[in-house]
Amino acid sequence: MRGTRHFLIGRLAVFTAGALVLAGPFVAGRGASAAAAANYEFLAAPQTDLNRVFRLDRSNGEVGACQYGLKEGAAIGVTLCYPPGEGARAGAFSEYALVASRHTGEGGVFRVDLRSGMMSICFVLNETSVVCTPPAK
Repeated sequence: MRGTRHFLIGRLAVFTAGALVLAGPFVAGRGASAAAAANYEFLAAPQTDLNRVFRLDRSNGEVGACQYGLKEGAAIGVTLCYPPGEGARAGAFSEYALVASRHTGEGGVFRVDLRSGMMSICFVLNETSVVCTPPAK
């Protein structure tokens, strides 16, 4: 019995080690997912009577936006999202950030390229899509 017990303990140890080896890529994959999730930045529009949030892909500068909308006859509203349009689609690989002005009536945000210093102003145009001005410095 003692030998069998020792063997079982040994198998458990091997199994445990095998589980750790198998868990390694899973854990690494989770870390990669967390890193990928960190590629996005979110910023509320400075306009005080607008509940719009802009989303930026930090690596390519793509900008989208979403806001809360009322749904007639429903207690819960809907999430209205605006896809990237002209000037707001994915661009050159770089390092981008969003900056809000302190103007309380401003519905747009600045997209800045932290490597080149170029800036664009992004906003929702005609409630259809997010557009950004051509970058300037």
